[in-house]
Amino acid sequence: MNNRPTSTEELIYFGLTHPFDCSYLSGQQEQLLTLTDYEIDLSLYERLLSLGFRRNGSAIYKPHCPACAECKPIRIDVDEFKLSKRQKRTLKKNEQFTWKLVDQNKEEYFQLYQDYIEARHSDGPMYPADKNQYEQFLLCSWLPDSFIEIYDENKLIGVAVTDILKNSVSAIYSFFDNDYADYSLGSFMILVQIELAQQTNKQYVYLGYQIDECRKMNYKKLYRPFEVLTDQGWQRHN
Repeated sequence: MNNRPTSTEELIYFGLTHPFDCSYLSGQQEQLLTLTDYEIDLSLYERLLSLGFRRNGSAIYKPHCPACAECKPIRIDVDEFKLSKRQKRTLKKNEQFTWKLVDQNKEEYFQLYQDYIEARHSDGPMYPADKNQYEQFLLCSWLPDSFIEIYDENKLIGVAVTDILKNSVSAIYSFFDNDYADYSLGSFMILVQIELAQQTNKQYVYLGYQIDECRKMNYKKLYRPFEVLTDQGWQRHN
């Protein structure tokens, strides 16, 4: 069998990192497939999302760990999504807040991000946060910037970094004012991203990786029905 690409196909080469300590599961080693030396466009990025890849800054990656397969790509089909009672309560609790979509990074985002990391993730690899780390983690050289801002009247209280593509929305990272921790703003911003996708006729919201054994990463199954990428393709869970 001839497996060479045809004249209309193009090879994409990926690199594999050396193993390193996993950021999410104690005692595990992590490796990443990374896209190397390739010009990325938005259609390719969306295709890679559908194959389980994610964006970190301008880099594209996918876990490829030697002895673990706990990172499960997860997405929401926005036409099928149903609010749970808990999510309805979250929307009710946050109904006084407003949100808007903007297309440029703002100086005040970093201070909010820095305070958020210090308050909630001081035991993780992103602490201590600095401006360079923030930019390398969230901003992208080949993708138009998109941010969802959450306001309490005129006060910025939350930001969701969100990639908007032809057929989907990808939730990259959210951070918020810790004085509003009781408002479940993290959950609220996921619901806002689903609402944005519905308003703009997108099919999916990609939520990254579901990790059942990690307390900070096992909340994404609350948004139902959801789809998880397996060796047999995307599988729906009600």
